[in-house]
Amino acid sequence: MPLSPAYRPDPRLQTLGGEFADPVAPADFPETILRFRNDRAAATVGLDTLTDAEWIAHFGRFEPLPDNQAQPLAMRYHGHQFRVYNPDLGDGRGFLFAQLREAGEGEGRLLDLATKGSGQTPWSRGGDGRLTLKGGVREVLATAMLEALGVPTSRSFSLVETGEALQRGDEPSPTRSAVLTRLSHSHIRFGSFQRHAFNERPDLIRTLLEHVVETYYPELGNAPDPAVAVLAAVAQRAATLTARWMAAGFVHGVLNTDNMNITGESFDYGPYRFLPRNDPNFTAAYFDESGLYSFGRQPEAVFWNLRQLGGTFTLVSETDPLVEVLNGFGALYRDALRGAMLDRLGLKARDPEADVGLVNAAFKALAEGGEPLRWEPFFFDWFGGMASEGRALAGPRAAHYGGEAFADFRARLADFEPQRPERLDDPYFAGAEPEELLYDQIEALWAPITEADDWSAFEAKLAAIDRARIAWGFAG
Repeated sequence: MPLSPAYRPDPRLQTLGGEFADPVAPADFPETILRFRNDRAAATVGLDTLTDAEWIAHFGRFEPLPDNQAQPLAMRYHGHQFRVYNPDLGDGRGFLFAQLREAGEGEGRLLDLATKGSGQTPWSRGGDGRLTLKGGVREVLATAMLEALGVPTSRSFSLVETGEALQRGDEPSPTRSAVLTRLSHSHIRFGSFQRHAFNERPDLIRTLLEHVVETYYPELGNAPDPAVAVLAAVAQRAATLTARWMAAGFVHGVLNTDNMNITGESFDYGPYRFLPRNDPNFTAAYFDESGLYSFGRQPEAVFWNLRQLGGTFTLVSETDPLVEVLNGFGALYRDALRGAMLDRLGLKARDPEADVGLVNAAFKALAEGGEPLRWEPFFFDWFGGMASEGRALAGPRAAHYGGEAFADFRARLADFEPQRPERLDDPYFAGAEPEELLYDQIEALWAPITEADDWSAFEAKLAAIDRARIAWGFAG
């Protein structure tokens, strides 16, 4: 089948050379069973016209896309893992498969198609280079939910079951295997720069900076100091991302420097969790015994990672301007959190003082509203502010909202106008409960897959999340 005219290949990273990525071959899987294809995402890059057979050829066997990369590239990077530096990282079970332009008028953003579970690479460190099917299912669900809630995220593009039995220590084994393909704005990580700083190669840092400016931040092309300009742009996007995580009640789980990219999108979901209820100490990873990446410490973790990125730039720039950029992160984050919370509540901004007062009142109400009050229903019940008061006070959580803990929040709401009150006409808001993605719900979706190869609950959940996405109106 001919590709859509919207398909515009632009494989740029391969021009950087061998210091940045290694050509690799995909694994030869015994089976390729298509379990998920994201046609909405595919339409944004002109690949929605592929037949299922063609889809599997490209995203199960990784036959090159036309006029794109001739061979997959395992990207080189280092990183801090739980703040311990590791110089032995890199794409150990994935690779960059293709790069292409987003459909629409103009040049369009450059997007990556990259994999997880596609086989061993020079950076596998003895691992098998595979992904469990359950891990793939969890990532598909995570990206769908985050997109629905307005969080900048990679999009799960394809999930193909691969017919291998894997041994894992953190789930019943043998377990089924899969390969995931994600669509994201960039896979250049903070750790991509750290590698060249560790190897004392300022020339390669400059080369990568030039690539980042040309490819992702062309508006910075005339900046007198590219390192300072890029750090400022990345800090802004990181602040936005972190604020959106917090407003969504999302805990990434593993905020290492190799899990943050230079375009401010969340990606690579392992032991993530969505908050059951407001708890700053809530952690996602069972191995995060100190709570380093707990919900409430995520802004601190992101700032620490930005400092490591800034440290690499001292090899090519003066220190003081970089420090000045980093010192501004707190203000960027506070402004971003104010905007993210107002968006989640569906309210127009008034002025900084009133906005901050409402946001603080919301967090306080969530903390003091009682043990059964869950995170996501609060935003569902009060979306649109006072336009939803009757709905909230007639709903299943009315007893919470009539109490003292919510008095200040409700009083402040009266001063805010809804952003788009017509959203409340969506049938989604006529229901009693919002869509959530709590741990037990994911386990319940996985059970029929592993027991009877029944995918109906998983597919129904994705359809329900998509209805929520449309109702919230955060993403197209």
